[in-house]
Amino acid sequence: MNSKKCTTLWFLLLALTILLCAYPIYMGVNVAAEVVRNGAVPLERYPKYVIPYTPIAAALVLGTLLLPLWRKLAGKWALLPGALCSTAAFFVLEWIMETKILVQTTEPVLLESWQMALCYVPPEQYQTRVWEAVDVLLGGYSPAFKLHFYLISVVIILSLLNVIYGLVRVLCDGETARKKPLTVQAVTALAFLGMCIWACFTAFYRTGELTVSPLSAVLMALFFVLLGVTVGVFAGSLLLGKKTALSIVLPALAAVVITAAMYAGELILLSGHLYRFGSGFFFDGLDALVLAPVDLLVILLSGAFTAVLCIFLNTKQDSNL
Repeated sequence: MNSKKCTTLWFLLLALTILLCAYPIYMGVNVAAEVVRNGAVPLERYPKYVIPYTPIAAALVLGTLLLPLWRKLAGKWALLPGALCSTAAFFVLEWIMETKILVQTTEPVLLESWQMALCYVPPEQYQTRVWEAVDVLLGGYSPAFKLHFYLISVVIILSLLNVIYGLVRVLCDGETARKKPLTVQAVTALAFLGMCIWACFTAFYRTGELTVSPLSAVLMALFFVLLGVTVGVFAGSLLLGKKTALSIVLPALAAVVITAAMYAGELILLSGHLYRFGSGFFFDGLDALVLAPVDLLVILLSGAFTAVLCIFLNTKQDSNL
């Protein structure tokens, strides 16, 4: 780093990142040790969602650790190599854990297959739910289900790294114009991470049926919108101060595309079906499109909220700030 102040800031950010990521990393180490000792992790000792959170945590620590190197090599573009390196580290560690760790249920199951089952219902309901042969959720394992699984993970990594790297640019380089996008990105990223953790332990109260409760519907819709907004704000922070087509329209489109991609991942997970938020025309799929009017509204809302936030981000700040 270029000064004592920046070096101190980096140490503080690194210590905070390690502290916040300590438990997910501990889970991964503990699972690895269990596999080495016993060949598989007993179900009762399996920490819920060790993937993707152990690889995410490791990627964030690595990104923060190498921040001075990327700033030296790329200057204000340090986020680019930082994001690429951390994302690559995530996928490498994720692949290792998916293919080398077994969960002992009635018989040893690869971690990736077990994780797919947890996407359907909360972990505590997995063994108690009555699974029927006609159930669409029994479509069999498909690695394509990980589209949305990986999408969520990459969004968490990129948005949080954007906050970390952005904080350094504000405090070390005096880029005060980045205060607002940094603040908004921090709020959206932490809110999205919070909802992800909430979903991990509750699966948003789904029972495994396609038609979900009103509470589950609201939480799932909010999750989809927040995913899009988090990505949109990330894009908006990179395009700050550009022409309207770039600084507002493009981030809004990014939010729409990502939210639609999340629906595509759910479609794959559910063997060509989607969770339904209710019954009636507004909630029923539109023929071959599968998406219901409410789903289209959720996708459009992610873009609309992103556009509003990007307009706010591109308004001139008070010179005294």
